[in-house]
Amino acid sequence: VQLQASGGGLVQPGGSLRLSCVASGNIFRDDVMGWYREAQGSRRELVAVMAKSGNTNYGASVKGRFTISRDYAKGTVNLQMNSLKAEDTAVYFCSYVFGNEVYWGQGTQVTVSS
Repeated sequence: VQLQASGGGLVQPGGSLRLSCVASGNIFRDDVMGWYREAQGSRRELVAVMAKSGNTNYGASVKGRFTISRDYAKGTVNLQMNSLKAEDTAVYFCSYVFGNEVYWGQGTQVTVSS
């Protein structure tokens, strides 16, 4: 499975960004796709994931501000990020999980700063 992420950048506090990730290769039915992030000096943490069933799980710090969605026909997962804060600054990684197999995208930088 290969993952290609896009959409990062620099945004002011309170602004919005949209991340997208497309998966290719051996894509299975019961997979989970989503996003994690890694701030400088911190561990990688959950942002949001979504199963093909539609079930979602969000990190506590992004609930109500971020929305994850999937386009199953295109094999993509998207993350709409609103009301961005300085503490959202991090490298965001797309993830694909099937059973015990975990794949990561290359990471895209999101910087929230005035």
